[in-house]
Amino acid sequence: MNRLFAARALLPGGWQQNVMLEWDASGCLTRAAAGSVAADGAPVAAGVVLPGMPNLHSHAFQRAMAGLTEYRSNPTDSFWSWRALMYRFAQKLSPSAMKAIALQLYIEMLKAGYTSVCEFHYVHHAIGGKPYANPAETSECLIAAAAEAGIGLTLLPVLYQYSGFGAQAPHAGQARFVSSPQWIIALLQRLQSAHPQHAGLRYGVAPHSLRAVSPGSLHELLGALKSVDADAPVHIHIAEQASEVDDCVTHLGARPVEWLLDNCAVDARWCLVHATHMTPAETRALASSGAIAGICPSTEANLGDGIFNGAQYTTAGGRWGIGSDSHISTCMRDELRLFEYSQRLAHLRRNVLLDAQGSSVGAYLYTQALRGGAAACGRQVAGLAVGQRADLLVLDNTHPDLCGKNQDQVLDSFIFCSHGQTPVRDVLSAGRWTVQGWRHVLEEESAAAYRDALHDLLNA
Repeated sequence: MNRLFAARALLPGGWQQNVMLEWDASGCLTRAAAGSVAADGAPVAAGVVLPGMPNLHSHAFQRAMAGLTEYRSNPTDSFWSWRALMYRFAQKLSPSAMKAIALQLYIEMLKAGYTSVCEFHYVHHAIGGKPYANPAETSECLIAAAAEAGIGLTLLPVLYQYSGFGAQAPHAGQARFVSSPQWIIALLQRLQSAHPQHAGLRYGVAPHSLRAVSPGSLHELLGALKSVDADAPVHIHIAEQASEVDDCVTHLGARPVEWLLDNCAVDARWCLVHATHMTPAETRALASSGAIAGICPSTEANLGDGIFNGAQYTTAGGRWGIGSDSHISTCMRDELRLFEYSQRLAHLRRNVLLDAQGSSVGAYLYTQALRGGAAACGRQVAGLAVGQRADLLVLDNTHPDLCGKNQDQVLDSFIFCSHGQTPVRDVLSAGRWTVQGWRHVLEEESAAAYRDALHDLLNA
């Protein structure tokens, strides 16, 4: 029997004491009982236990770009000039480099407290855009990296067709991304045959954005997906940049979120990544749809995207989760803290993101990001309950930021304090200890492979 006793743990119903957690050989929780007695031989958690956090938006290869674009490339540096640099970088990636980068990233995510990741994957083809003999070549690199690291994966192959609204032809920098609805569906079928879905691996689709996919192709993809997996997650970039909103109005006659909600059956299996620029009406409509808003605060700040209307969205009951996106930071606490801080800066007041029942911002941020992230993953990772995955974090009881803290004070301090070593001491993913005593068993080996890959990329 696999089990862990925790003096304090955050369960779906709130904080509980003396919790016995048990899970089966597949990593599924079979017991989460409060008021238990520590049994002989049962390991005892070395601190407070939290459910593991899902990361709902990742472009793994961009981890290797971190720190390489922090200079002014033109007088009006913006997301669009950053994107041009990213395209140049993406052209150099080999499958082996992608695997090394992803493994390093996923280990870093685990050590930060992420136990699941949604990979928005669009580098499908070889350098220059030539198809690989195996269309799943790069997808399988990500699947292998996630399995080795021990992180749960939702893989979202991206449909990418055009360079802009109005079906503008893709340019050379996008050659490795371009596909068709039929190609994406065929890839999903190939992946499901070679690497069947299981509790730790889920497939979905990601129409890249309304600017990169035509309305006809979007509907074709969604229609074909019904015959493959009608419940599969659907993720899309949307309304990230103000100019994108203007172009959408010009070409489609409506703002991006408005158009999507009016023309597609957006529901709880959808994740709208960024959704930064919305009107109040769009904000309320997205909240009512049941879809997840994918908030990526560190990337959105780094790219100068803008500030998500979190105050109105959360008041309307909207669901959301967090992603590390371009991986300027892989710290889950950074994303949660920056989401709240962005709202404070926008509204000139403190403690903005709360629900009607609570007074702890940390508790609200953590529990909402957990629920929204789990929905975006399309996997059973919504917390420490029977039937969910055994994904959890053990926080160091002796950490100065957590000493003497009780209940929600733990979450407030975990998120809003940042002194010294991370409090995330141990990480269990699908019933497997992937991090113990702040160390992942593969971290030295992975770091060496990552350094070699980065050296080759920077000198190519």
